[in-house]
Amino acid sequence: MAASAKDSPNPPVPPARAGRPRVSAKGEQTRARLIAAARTLLAGGLSERFTTRNVAALSGVSHGMCHYHFQDRTDLVLAVIADIRPEWILPLEEAAAAPGSFAERAERVVELLGRPEGAELSHLHSSLHWHALNDARVRECLEAEFRRWRGCFVTLFQVLADERGGGVDPRLLGEAVAAAVDGLAAAEALGSEVDSGPVLRTLIRTLAAGT
Repeated sequence: MAASAKDSPNPPVPPARAGRPRVSAKGEQTRARLIAAARTLLAGGLSERFTTRNVAALSGVSHGMCHYHFQDRTDLVLAVIADIRPEWILPLEEAAAAPGSFAERAERVVELLGRPEGAELSHLHSSLHWHALNDARVRECLEAEFRRWRGCFVTLFQVLADERGGGVDPRLLGEAVAAAVDGLAAAEALGSEVDSGPVLRTLIRTLAAGT
C-alpha cells in the first residue's frame, strides 16, 4: 500500500498565499489617524513642528507605532499627497473624461475650477511645495501629481482635436490652460478678487476658436 502523505518523508507543502498580508482594520484606523494629524500640522504652516513625534502625539498614537506605519516624516508627507488626490485631481479627471462634446466637458471643468478651494487644501498645497523644495522624494512625488493634474487639460483638448479631425495640439493648449489655472490659484491665494470662472471660460473658448 502506498505511504500516506502523513507518512511520506517529504509531505506536500501547502501553497503560499499570494499577495501582501492584509492590514487589520485597527491598523488602517491608526494609519488614517496619523495621516489626519499630519494634514493638520502641514496645513498649520509650521514646518518646524512637523515631526513624527508631534504627529504621533496629535493623533494619540505612540511614537513607535507611528514609525511602524511610516519610516520617517517624508513617508508621512507622501501619504498626505496621496490622501488629498480625491479632493483636487480625481474630480478634474472625471470632469474632463466624462462623456460629452468639447464644449460640454469644458463647461464642467470651468464650473469645477470656479469653486473656491478650501483653506485647508490651499494651505496644504503651500506646505507641500515648501517640502518639495527641501526633499527630493517629495518633489518627485508632487511633480508626478501635477503631471497627472495637467493631463486633465490635455485630455480636454484631445476631445477638441478629435472633433476637428486634426490641426489641434492638445498638449500645448492643455499645458497653457493649466498654467493659467495655476496663476489664478496663486492670485486667489494672495487675496485677489479675480473671478476665475469667466476668465477660464474666455481663455478656453478663445483658444478653441483660434485653432
